[in-house]
Amino acid sequence: MQYYNEEGVLLKSKELNLVRLTWPIFLELFLFMLMGSVDTFMISSVSDDAVAGVGAANQIIAMAILVLSVIGNGAAMVVSQYLGSKRPQEAAQVIGNALTLNLAIGLILSTFLLSFGGYLLQALNVTGDILVYAKSYIHIVGSFIFFQALINALAATIRTHGFTKQTMVVSMQMNIIHVIGNYILIFGHFGFPALGVQGAAISTIISRFICLILFFLLLYRIMEVRVVWNYYIKLTKKYVLQILKIGIPSAFESITYQSCQLVFTMYITYLGAEAMATRQYALNISSYIFLFSVAVSMGTSIMVGRLVGANRPQEAYERVFKSVKWALLATVIIDTLIIAFRVPLLGLFTDNQSIVVMGAQVILLSFFLETGRTCNLVIINSLRASGDAKFPVYMGLLSMVCMSLPLGYFLVFTLDLGLAGVWLATAADEWVRAIIMYFRWRSRAWEKHALVKYDPAEDKNNSTPVTG
Repeated sequence: MQYYNEEGVLLKSKELNLVRLTWPIFLELFLFMLMGSVDTFMISSVSDDAVAGVGAANQIIAMAILVLSVIGNGAAMVVSQYLGSKRPQEAAQVIGNALTLNLAIGLILSTFLLSFGGYLLQALNVTGDILVYAKSYIHIVGSFIFFQALINALAATIRTHGFTKQTMVVSMQMNIIHVIGNYILIFGHFGFPALGVQGAAISTIISRFICLILFFLLLYRIMEVRVVWNYYIKLTKKYVLQILKIGIPSAFESITYQSCQLVFTMYITYLGAEAMATRQYALNISSYIFLFSVAVSMGTSIMVGRLVGANRPQEAYERVFKSVKWALLATVIIDTLIIAFRVPLLGLFTDNQSIVVMGAQVILLSFFLETGRTCNLVIINSLRASGDAKFPVYMGLLSMVCMSLPLGYFLVFTLDLGLAGVWLATAADEWVRAIIMYFRWRSRAWEKHALVKYDPAEDKNNSTPVTG
C-alpha cells in the first residue's frame, strides 16, 4: 500500500498478504501462550491451590481486559478501513483518541479491581486457600490493569498498519522479562524474598510497564503519519462514535462469552479444588490448539478492513473462506498431536493422578470444541472488520446465554458429567454460532455496514493495498 503525507509526498510502500501478516502474529501468540504455561508451571511449585487461585483471578482480570477492548478493537477496525481508503491522517487521529479513551477506562477499572476484586471472587464461590491466593494476585495485577489497556490498543493499531513482526519482537521481550521476574520473585533468587503468587503478580506488572514503553517508542518509529499531541487531548465526536460502533458490540460479545465462562467456573467450584486446578491446566494446554486460528483471524481481519475500506468486497468475501479452510486444517493437525500426548503434557504440571485423568478426558473433547471455535474466530473477526459488529452479539446471546449455560448445568449436575459437561456445553455453543456465522458471511449482508466510504480522489496512484 502507498501512503502520502499532507504535502502529497509519496511515503514508504507497505503491501499486505496473509502469510506476511500471520506468521509474526502466530509466533507472538505462541510465545505468549508458552510464557503463560511457564507461569502456571512455576506457580504450580507453590501448590495446586495457588494455580487454581491465579486461574480464578485471571477470569475476572480477563473480563476487565475485554471491557478495555471496546476501544482497542474498535479503533483497530476503524483504522484498518481508513488505511484501505487511503486516509492515513485520519487513521492517526483515531489512534490518538483511542489511547486517551483506553487510559481513562483503564484507570477506572484499576480502581474497581483494587476495591472490589475480593468480593467478586467470593461471589464466584472461591473459598479457603484458593481465595487467599486469588485475592493476593487480583489486588496487585488488577491495580495496574491500565498498563494492559494501553498495550492492547497500541499493539492492535500497530498490527493494523501491517507491522506484525515488530509487535512480535516487543511481546517476546515482555515475556522474557516476565519469566526472569518470576524466577527471581516466586522462588527468591539473587537476594530477593520468595514471594510465591505475589511474586508472579509483581513480575507481571514490571514486564507490562516495560512493554508499554517499548510500544510507544515503536509507534513513533514506524508510522508514516505521526500521532501528534493534539490527537490525544482533542476527542473528535466522529472518530469516537466510529470506534464505539465497532468496539461496543465486539466487546459485549466477548464479555458475554467470558461471563458464561465465569458461570462455568462457579459450576466447577462445586466440583472441588481438583476440578478447578484441572480446568486451569487443561485450558493452558488447549490454548495451543486454537493458536494458529487466532493468528489467521487477526491477519484476515486486517485484510478485510483494508479491502472494505478500498471498496473491494468480492476479494474480502473470498479471502475469509480461504482463511477458514487453512485455519481448520491447522486446528485438526495440532489438536490430534496434543490429544496423542495429553497425558505426558498434563504430567508436566502436576503429579496428582486424579487431575491427570480428569484433564486427559476433557482435552480429548477439545476436537469438537476447537473446530467450531476456529470457524467463529475467523468469521466473527471478519464481520467486525467489515463493520457488521452487532450480528455476532445477538447470536452470541442466544447461543451462549440461552443455550450453553443451561446445557452446561444439565450436563454437569443432572447427568453428573463433571468437568466434561462444561467442555461439551462450550463445544455446542461454538458449533451453533459457527454455522450461523458461516451463513451470515455467505449472505453478504455485511457489505452495507462499511464505516468509511472509499474516495477515488484519495488514491493518487491507484495502488494495490492488499494481496492474497
